[in-house]
Amino acid sequence: MQHIFVFLFLFSSFYSNAQQPIDVQHYKYEIGFTDESDVINGKAWITIKFLAESSQVIFDLTSTEDDKGMQAFSVLESGKSLQFVHKNNELRIILNKGVEKGEIKTFEIQYMGNPKDGLIISKNKYGERTVFADNWPDRAKNWIPCNDLPSDKASVEFIVTAPSHYRVISNGDLLEEKNLGNNKKRTHWKQETAIPTKVMVIGAADFAVTRVDSSYKIPVTAWVYKKDSAIGAYDYALGDDILKFFEDYIGPYPYKKLANVQSKTIFGGMENANAIFYGENTVTGTRKSEALIAHEIVHQWFGNTATEKSFSHLWLSEGFATYLTHVYIENRYGVDSFYKRLEQDRKEIIDFVKTSNQPVVDSLSDYMDLLNANSYQKGGWVLHMLREEVGDKTFREIIRSYYDQYKFSNADTRDFQRVAEKISGKDLNWFFDQWLYQPGIPVLDMKEKLGNDEYELEIKQEKALFRFPLTVTIVDADGAVVRHRIDIKTKETEFKIKVKGPLQVSIDPDVNLLYMNKK
Repeated sequence: MQHIFVFLFLFSSFYSNAQQPIDVQHYKYEIGFTDESDVINGKAWITIKFLAESSQVIFDLTSTEDDKGMQAFSVLESGKSLQFVHKNNELRIILNKGVEKGEIKTFEIQYMGNPKDGLIISKNKYGERTVFADNWPDRAKNWIPCNDLPSDKASVEFIVTAPSHYRVISNGDLLEEKNLGNNKKRTHWKQETAIPTKVMVIGAADFAVTRVDSSYKIPVTAWVYKKDSAIGAYDYALGDDILKFFEDYIGPYPYKKLANVQSKTIFGGMENANAIFYGENTVTGTRKSEALIAHEIVHQWFGNTATEKSFSHLWLSEGFATYLTHVYIENRYGVDSFYKRLEQDRKEIIDFVKTSNQPVVDSLSDYMDLLNANSYQKGGWVLHMLREEVGDKTFREIIRSYYDQYKFSNADTRDFQRVAEKISGKDLNWFFDQWLYQPGIPVLDMKEKLGNDEYELEIKQEKALFRFPLTVTIVDADGAVVRHRIDIKTKETEFKIKVKGPLQVSIDPDVNLLYMNKK
């Protein structure tokens, strides 16, 4: 996901806010809405595996406190009614009989209400009514009962009954699109592989739908407001070549389709599994959103398929999407464009760390606050410096191996570290500790001296101590160019070399170090 003005925790197991040990296996939702009101009618079948003995189960579902919210009015299990309490945004279900560890049960829940959030029922820029889910980070509970955590992934299907003028998009395969008469249409989508709730969605609008791929290996489509159909198909057709690039770089695309959707998401782009929602103004006919499209497509591998265990490790989604977008730009437009993006990211990180003392692996309680330069730009820069530390070929193998090991499951930062160490054969604990678990970046006070045919560079680290290589290139009076790598491990480092002056000196000429100069 990319933040709207830039471009998109606490738990590391299958436990809800009530610390209940469950693992959701499958969600099935029937959602009905009309054009006459914003009220939705819902029915959910949730199949769960109990990971411990229990006499109850709790699902996240925003409760009614004013004129908005959901209200559950029936819960069944094997056709029998169950007692339940729905308040404080939790649906607590009392089991008729206690369950053992490993038991699998399906609960049928009927509910209705006017969503407070999560399902955006509004009008698009042309004044046309639209309905778009927008679940990130834990907003799915505003319109569907669920275990609203990135760690509890499940397969899902949506059966949507809506006025017949809508086209409905969702995750997975289209199983049915049927006119029911009476100006109603039923659309059924099913996602077979497990995904987190943050990327389970439906979208309904008066769409024009165009297939824009050329390979016919993975269907790539553009779902665009009818008034934007021609330029939208042109803009979103970029997804086909981007998809091919990342398949080659990371591994096979994990889904059966890719739909790029013009929408009312509150973000610039939202990486919903195989149905990416983009802000409606990304359709311009100029393809100005190429980097944004690349960013969201990367998420299909990192974030949707290999998913962070908790939002504390959000950089495993956003840092990966940020940096691999740069890699795509490097491949398509050259190394100068690549370095320009890194330099811009470094500037944004420097501005951020001046006012923040948070590490990248962060347990902020407000998930929206994690949409910052730590998760995106610094996370991306960590990958760039890892690439420099281990070499390009090894780095790519690390990325591919990490994805292959954790696809369709969850990982945290130490899991990624273990993969990097195994592939590279290096102890990288120092690297991960300082760049991801320690706040800030190196602050360097550098002084240069030239005299008696000798060049001297004094480097002092202010504030926290970091370990890193610093590259210096020197062009002497004869035009000879020499590159030097200085391994910085202490607060003060002195580098001296015999030279013929006058000379030109460039510090970090290849944009490989995340640092700031002392002011």
